[in-house]
Amino acid sequence: MSSRAPITAANFLRYVDEKRLDGTVFYRGFTFAERSDIGLIQGGTQHDPKRTLKGIAHEPTSKTGLTHDDGAISMARGAPGSADGDFFIIIGEMKGLDADPKASGDNQGFAVFGHVTSGMDVVRAIATAPKNPAAGVGAMKGQMLARPVKILTARRGG
Repeated sequence: MSSRAPITAANFLRYVDEKRLDGTVFYRGFTFAERSDIGLIQGGTQHDPKRTLKGIAHEPTSKTGLTHDDGAISMARGAPGSADGDFFIIIGEMKGLDADPKASGDNQGFAVFGHVTSGMDVVRAIATAPKNPAAGVGAMKGQMLARPVKILTARRGG
């Protein structure tokens, strides 16, 4: 976990320590048709009020110096400051998810706070698993896994 994104890392570890991610699922995954080496998977609490803690302050990549590269773990969010118990893992490089202070509108990007150290083969397998073409809203339509992958337990490594 990153010391450059201490609020975000501490939030994720609180979910782990309080076992709030146990039994949740990876529910979304995709790779681009033209670039199957780029995509992401998403999982977490899905805003379940029994599992979800209050949203945290946003730590944009423009301040942390982190980026959405292969294996980056980042917090899902709506508006800045709304990230809670959902996260995603990057496959390849998706710099378009980094903060871009020069862009108009919500230019804060997503908060990277860690990297996968082993198991990217599993991440890629989840991303390419069959999807439910009717599930999902907006940009996520067709990206929801037909059979979500259960997170049995989430624990700190040694």
